[in-house]
Amino acid sequence: MNKSTQSLTGIALQKFKKNFWGVFSFGFIVLLMLLSIFAYVLAPDNSENANWGDLTIRSEKPGFEVKILSIPLKEQTESSFWDFLLGHEQKFSKEPISDFKLEKDKIVYTLYNDDPKVIIQKETTLQDFPGYNNLEDVAKDYIKNQKFYLGTDKAGRDYLSRMLVGSRVSIAIGFVAVFISLVVGLFFGALGGYYGGKVDAFVMWLVNIIWSIPTLLLVIAITLSLGKGFWQVFVAVGLTMWVEVARVVRGQIISVKEMQYVTAAKALGYTNWRIILHHILPNIMAPVIVISAANFASAILVESGLSFLGLGAQPPVPSWGGMIKDYYGDIILDKPYLAMVPGTAIMLLTLAFMMMGNALRDALDVKN
Repeated sequence: MNKSTQSLTGIALQKFKKNFWGVFSFGFIVLLMLLSIFAYVLAPDNSENANWGDLTIRSEKPGFEVKILSIPLKEQTESSFWDFLLGHEQKFSKEPISDFKLEKDKIVYTLYNDDPKVIIQKETTLQDFPGYNNLEDVAKDYIKNQKFYLGTDKAGRDYLSRMLVGSRVSIAIGFVAVFISLVVGLFFGALGGYYGGKVDAFVMWLVNIIWSIPTLLLVIAITLSLGKGFWQVFVAVGLTMWVEVARVVRGQIISVKEMQYVTAAKALGYTNWRIILHHILPNIMAPVIVISAANFASAILVESGLSFLGLGAQPPVPSWGGMIKDYYGDIILDKPYLAMVPGTAIMLLTLAFMMMGNALRDALDVKN
């Protein structure tokens, strides 16, 4: 099809498809989003916040495997659809074991310990497993080998599960922070650019004040005023990123508000806000989309920095920045991967958003 007969959106889409790294980055981001949404379905440990652990298997290396005995708890909660999205409540008491034997109506098992000289034996009876009549079936169903593909952390928790669940914080912070920055930035940018005069002077004064304060320092101040927590960080990061959106929107509106289609809308008697929302903003969204992709990456880095400082998502909620904080000291010891794995994940996700933003910039550039 000839470019002259295509819409601008169609032309931009075709140009974006030709950018290999842009498409690759988009696919990588979509894959990570799916992994974070279905984290509890994919994670070996599907407990809430992937928080089950045992100190006897703490700080084990990737590929570690051990037998796990699961004993049903007396109080059982019913499963629901939301468990697949929010995590399952603990239904079993799990214990790592190194060996077990069946004796009449009980299972005698030896607790796992990396020191072979320490031998602790315990036992459980058939009564602890409702619905079972023989111990062979119990051993078959409740004693399983579990492999920890990324090893365990200092609390004996599955590191892969913590990484999968922790991805939710980094990805969610991008969406929430960018949404907040778009709403606030579009409002102030449109206000200053369209009305000009004293309104524009006030908006630019406010933008310059926010801009002059270091981003991390401002986020820390907002976080301390709102309190530590999951959603407080999202709001704090979003409220510091709107200035870039406002500056771009203001400049774009100043350049297009004297164009003929705006003048025609005014002549038809449309209100100012209708002209802004229905006529101006749809025509200036290209640079806003590009800067939003960059803000995604910035939001992820800021949240990681806050978590590293202990002001981000609070334990037991896992986050990649918090995991780096907990294990950065192990970089010079024998377990550098505990900090390098979440650090690499943050780097790849940030790089993907930046590369996708560059591809969008090239695709939406009408001069090319």
